[in-house]
Amino acid sequence: MQIGAHVRDDDPLTAAGERSADVVQFFLADPQGWKKPVAQPPRADIEAAGVEVFIHSPYIVNVASLNNRIRIPSRKLAAQHAAAAAEIGAKGLIVHGGHVGRGEDVAEGLANWRKLFERQAADGGFAVPILIENTAGGDGAMAREMDVLARLWDEVAEFGAGFCLDTCHAFAAGWELGDVVEKVMSITGRIDLVHLNNSRDEFGSGRDRHANVVHGGGTIDPEALVAVAAAAGAPVVVETPAEGQADDIAYLRDKLG
Repeated sequence: MQIGAHVRDDDPLTAAGERSADVVQFFLADPQGWKKPVAQPPRADIEAAGVEVFIHSPYIVNVASLNNRIRIPSRKLAAQHAAAAAEIGAKGLIVHGGHVGRGEDVAEGLANWRKLFERQAADGGFAVPILIENTAGGDGAMAREMDVLARLWDEVAEFGAGFCLDTCHAFAAGWELGDVVEKVMSITGRIDLVHLNNSRDEFGSGRDRHANVVHGGGTIDPEALVAVAAAAGAPVVVETPAEGQADDIAYLRDKLG
Protein backbone atom coordinates (compact mmCIF):
# COMPACT_ATOMS: atom_id res chain seq x y z
CA MET A 1 0.00 0.00 0.00
CA GLN A 2 1.28 3.45 -0.91
CA ILE A 3 1.52 5.73 2.13
CA GLY A 4 2.58 9.36 2.17
CA ALA A 5 1.67 12.93 3.04
CA HIS A 6 0.54 16.33 1.88
CA VAL A 7 3.80 18.28 1.72
CA ARG A 8 5.06 21.79 1.03
CA ASP A 9 4.79 22.71 -2.63
CA ASP A 10 8.13 24.57 -2.88
CA ASP A 11 10.16 21.32 -2.67
CA PRO A 12 7.81 18.31 -2.50
CA LEU A 13 10.33 15.68 -3.51
CA THR A 14 12.75 16.61 -0.73
CA ALA A 15 9.84 16.58 1.70
CA ALA A 16 8.86 13.12 0.46
CA GLY A 17 12.35 11.83 1.15
CA GLU A 18 12.39 13.32 4.64
CA ARG A 19 9.19 11.41 5.47
CA SER A 20 10.01 8.19 3.61
CA ALA A 21 6.80 8.78 1.66
CA ASP A 22 6.01 6.88 -1.51
CA VAL A 23 3.07 9.11 -2.42
CA VAL A 24 2.77 12.87 -1.98
CA GLN A 25 0.11 15.51 -2.45
CA PHE A 26 0.70 19.23 -2.87
CA PHE A 27 -0.65 22.43 -4.40
CA LEU A 28 0.42 23.91 -7.71
CA ALA A 29 -0.65 27.43 -6.72
CA ASP A 30 -1.77 29.48 -3.72
CA PRO A 31 -4.59 27.44 -2.13
CA GLN A 32 -6.45 30.65 -1.28
CA GLY A 33 -5.98 32.37 -4.66
CA TRP A 34 -7.11 32.30 -8.27
CA LYS A 35 -3.66 32.30 -9.90
CA LYS A 36 -2.95 29.89 -12.74
CA PRO A 37 -1.03 26.78 -11.57
CA VAL A 38 2.61 26.14 -12.35
CA ALA A 39 3.47 22.59 -13.44
CA GLN A 40 6.37 21.76 -11.13
CA PRO A 41 8.50 19.87 -10.28
CA PRO A 42 9.22 18.41 -13.71
CA ARG A 43 7.73 15.02 -14.52
CA ALA A 44 11.21 13.53 -15.05
CA ASP A 45 12.26 14.52 -11.52
CA ILE A 46 9.11 12.96 -10.04
CA GLU A 47 9.69 9.74 -11.97
CA ALA A 48 13.32 9.65 -10.86
CA ALA A 49 12.25 10.05 -7.22
CA GLY A 50 9.92 7.06 -7.53
CA VAL A 51 6.95 8.71 -5.85
CA GLU A 52 3.32 8.90 -6.90
CA VAL A 53 1.74 12.36 -6.95
CA PHE A 54 -1.74 13.75 -6.36
CA ILE A 55 -2.57 17.44 -6.71
CA HIS A 56 -5.03 19.30 -4.48
CA SER A 57 -7.01 22.11 -6.08
CA PRO A 58 -7.20 25.46 -4.25
CA TYR A 59 -9.64 25.60 -1.36
CA ILE A 60 -11.53 28.46 -2.95
CA VAL A 61 -12.73 26.28 -5.84
CA ASN A 62 -16.49 25.78 -5.51
CA VAL A 63 -17.99 24.46 -8.73
CA ALA A 64 -21.36 23.94 -7.01
CA SER A 65 -21.83 27.63 -6.24
CA LEU A 66 -24.81 29.48 -7.69
CA ASN A 67 -22.73 32.67 -7.71
CA ASN A 68 -21.35 33.19 -11.23
CA ARG A 69 -18.34 35.08 -9.85
CA ILE A 70 -17.32 31.96 -7.93
CA ARG A 71 -18.58 29.09 -10.09
CA ILE A 72 -17.22 30.25 -13.46
CA PRO A 73 -13.63 30.92 -12.29
CA SER A 74 -13.82 27.70 -10.27
CA ARG A 75 -14.55 25.72 -13.44
CA LYS A 76 -11.65 27.41 -15.20
CA LEU A 77 -9.27 26.80 -12.32
CA ALA A 78 -10.24 23.13 -12.03
CA ALA A 79 -9.46 22.60 -15.72
CA GLN A 80 -6.16 24.48 -15.44
CA HIS A 81 -5.07 22.47 -12.42
CA ALA A 82 -6.04 19.20 -14.06
CA ALA A 83 -3.95 20.09 -17.11
CA ALA A 84 -0.95 21.08 -14.99
CA ALA A 85 -1.34 17.93 -12.88
CA ALA A 86 -1.26 15.81 -16.02
CA GLU A 87 1.85 17.63 -17.23
CA ILE A 88 3.82 16.45 -14.17
CA GLY A 89 2.33 12.95 -14.24
CA ALA A 90 -0.04 13.25 -11.27
CA LYS A 91 -2.64 10.54 -10.74
CA GLY A 92 -5.55 12.82 -9.93
CA LEU A 93 -6.83 16.22 -8.85
CA ILE A 94 -8.67 16.48 -5.53
CA VAL A 95 -11.58 18.94 -5.50
CA HIS A 96 -13.77 19.64 -2.46
CA GLY A 97 -17.46 18.94 -2.90
CA GLY A 98 -18.37 22.58 -2.37
CA HIS A 99 -21.68 24.08 -1.33
CA VAL A 100 -24.51 26.40 -2.19
CA GLY A 101 -25.45 29.44 -0.12
CA ARG A 102 -27.85 29.56 2.79
CA GLY A 103 -31.41 29.09 1.59
CA GLU A 104 -30.35 28.05 -1.92
CA ASP A 105 -31.45 24.81 -3.54
CA VAL A 106 -28.95 21.96 -3.16
CA ALA A 107 -30.30 20.44 -6.37
CA GLU A 108 -28.93 23.42 -8.31
CA GLY A 109 -25.49 22.87 -6.82
CA LEU A 110 -25.62 19.20 -7.80
CA ALA A 111 -26.62 20.20 -11.31
CA ASN A 112 -23.63 22.54 -11.46
CA TRP A 113 -21.32 19.61 -10.77
CA ARG A 114 -22.84 17.79 -13.72
CA LYS A 115 -22.43 20.87 -15.90
CA LEU A 116 -18.74 21.01 -14.96
CA PHE A 117 -18.18 17.56 -16.42
CA GLU A 118 -20.48 18.12 -19.40
CA ARG A 119 -18.69 21.31 -20.37
CA GLN A 120 -15.28 19.71 -20.01
CA ALA A 121 -16.39 16.62 -21.96
CA ALA A 122 -17.09 18.92 -24.90
CA ASP A 123 -13.38 19.84 -24.80
CA GLY A 124 -12.18 16.25 -24.50
CA GLY A 125 -12.57 15.77 -20.75
CA PHE A 126 -10.26 16.46 -17.85
CA ALA A 127 -6.57 15.64 -18.25
CA VAL A 128 -6.51 13.65 -14.99
CA PRO A 129 -9.29 12.08 -12.89
CA ILE A 130 -11.24 14.51 -10.71
CA LEU A 131 -11.48 13.11 -7.16
CA ILE A 132 -14.34 14.67 -5.21
CA GLU A 133 -13.59 14.98 -1.48
CA ASN A 134 -16.14 14.79 1.33
CA THR A 135 -16.37 17.80 3.61
CA ALA A 136 -16.77 18.31 7.34
CA GLY A 137 -19.51 20.88 7.71
CA GLY A 138 -21.50 23.73 6.28
CA ASP A 139 -25.08 24.16 5.18
CA GLY A 140 -25.86 23.31 1.58
CA ALA A 141 -22.80 21.08 1.20
CA MET A 142 -22.57 18.64 -1.71
CA ALA A 143 -20.46 15.99 0.06
CA ARG A 144 -21.21 16.21 3.77
CA GLU A 145 -24.35 14.07 4.08
CA MET A 146 -24.52 10.54 2.64
CA ASP A 147 -27.91 11.12 1.01
CA VAL A 148 -26.68 14.26 -0.77
CA LEU A 149 -23.50 12.44 -1.83
CA ALA A 150 -25.71 9.79 -3.41
CA ARG A 151 -27.58 12.49 -5.33
CA LEU A 152 -24.25 13.98 -6.41
CA TRP A 153 -23.11 10.63 -7.73
CA ASP A 154 -26.28 10.32 -9.76
CA GLU A 155 -25.09 13.44 -11.57
CA VAL A 156 -21.37 12.71 -12.02
CA ALA A 157 -20.79 8.94 -12.05
CA GLU A 158 -21.16 8.59 -15.81
CA PHE A 159 -18.26 11.00 -16.33
CA GLY A 160 -15.80 8.85 -14.35
CA ALA A 161 -15.65 11.03 -11.25
CA GLY A 162 -13.46 9.59 -8.49
CA PHE A 163 -13.77 9.88 -4.74
CA CYS A 164 -11.34 10.97 -2.01
CA LEU A 165 -12.34 9.91 1.50
CA ASP A 166 -11.15 12.22 4.28
CA THR A 167 -11.46 10.57 7.70
CA CYS A 168 -11.36 13.80 9.73
CA HIS A 169 -14.10 15.27 7.56
CA ALA A 170 -16.15 12.09 7.81
CA PHE A 171 -15.79 11.97 11.60
CA ALA A 172 -16.67 15.66 11.92
CA ALA A 173 -19.72 15.16 9.70
CA GLY A 174 -20.99 12.34 11.93
CA TRP A 175 -20.09 9.39 9.71
CA GLU A 176 -19.27 6.27 11.73
CA LEU A 177 -15.81 5.14 10.66
CA GLY A 178 -16.51 1.48 11.34
CA ASP A 179 -18.57 1.09 8.18
CA VAL A 180 -17.74 4.27 6.30
CA VAL A 181 -15.89 2.50 3.50
CA GLU A 182 -18.77 0.11 2.93
CA LYS A 183 -21.31 2.96 2.84
CA VAL A 184 -19.25 5.17 0.54
CA MET A 185 -18.53 2.27 -1.80
CA SER A 186 -22.24 1.48 -2.00
CA ILE A 187 -22.74 5.02 -3.34
CA THR A 188 -19.65 5.75 -5.43
CA GLY A 189 -18.40 2.27 -6.25
CA ARG A 190 -14.84 3.51 -5.71
CA ILE A 191 -12.41 5.17 -3.34
CA ASP A 192 -9.37 6.46 -5.21
CA LEU A 193 -7.49 8.11 -2.35
CA VAL A 194 -7.76 8.29 1.44
CA HIS A 195 -6.88 11.41 3.41
CA LEU A 196 -6.13 9.59 6.65
CA ASN A 197 -6.39 12.36 9.21
CA ASN A 198 -7.11 12.33 12.91
CA SER A 199 -9.36 15.05 14.35
CA ARG A 200 -8.76 17.66 17.04
CA ASP A 201 -12.51 17.82 17.69
CA GLU A 202 -15.24 15.44 18.74
CA PHE A 203 -17.47 13.26 16.59
CA GLY A 204 -20.09 15.27 14.69
CA SER A 205 -18.47 18.62 15.49
CA GLY A 206 -18.64 19.90 11.93
CA ARG A 207 -15.13 21.31 12.39
CA ASP A 208 -12.28 20.57 10.01
CA ARG A 209 -9.19 20.56 12.25
CA HIS A 210 -6.69 17.81 11.56
CA ALA A 211 -4.48 16.09 14.12
CA ASN A 212 -1.62 13.65 13.61
CA VAL A 213 -2.59 10.00 13.32
CA VAL A 214 -0.47 9.22 16.40
CA HIS A 215 1.06 11.31 19.19
CA GLY A 216 -1.05 14.33 18.28
CA GLY A 217 -3.85 14.21 20.81
CA GLY A 218 -6.45 13.30 18.20
CA THR A 219 -9.94 12.16 19.17
CA ILE A 220 -10.01 9.21 16.74
CA ASP A 221 -8.47 5.89 17.82
CA PRO A 222 -5.49 5.34 15.46
CA GLU A 223 -6.55 1.71 15.07
CA ALA A 224 -9.86 2.90 13.64
CA LEU A 225 -7.93 4.90 11.04
CA VAL A 226 -5.84 1.86 10.18
CA ALA A 227 -9.03 -0.13 9.67
CA VAL A 228 -10.41 2.50 7.28
CA ALA A 229 -7.22 2.49 5.23
CA ALA A 230 -7.15 -1.31 5.09
CA ALA A 231 -10.78 -1.52 3.99
CA ALA A 232 -10.40 1.17 1.33
CA GLY A 233 -7.30 -0.37 -0.22
CA ALA A 234 -6.37 2.94 -1.86
CA PRO A 235 -3.27 5.13 -1.60
CA VAL A 236 -3.09 6.92 1.76
CA VAL A 237 -2.08 10.54 2.31
CA VAL A 238 -1.88 12.11 5.76
CA GLU A 239 -2.73 15.82 5.82
CA THR A 240 -1.45 16.22 9.34
CA PRO A 241 0.93 18.65 11.09
CA ALA A 242 4.30 18.38 9.33
CA GLU A 243 6.39 17.70 12.42
CA GLY A 244 4.53 14.44 13.06
CA GLN A 245 4.10 13.15 9.52
CA ALA A 246 7.17 10.86 9.55
CA ASP A 247 5.82 9.14 12.68
CA ASP A 248 2.35 8.90 11.13
CA ILE A 249 3.73 7.25 8.00
CA ALA A 250 5.97 4.86 9.98
CA TYR A 251 3.03 3.83 12.18
CA LEU A 252 0.75 3.21 9.21
CA ARG A 253 3.41 1.33 7.26
CA ASP A 254 3.99 -0.94 10.28
CA LYS A 255 0.26 -1.61 10.62
CA LEU A 256 -0.63 -1.88 6.94
CA GLY A 257 2.54 -3.31 5.44
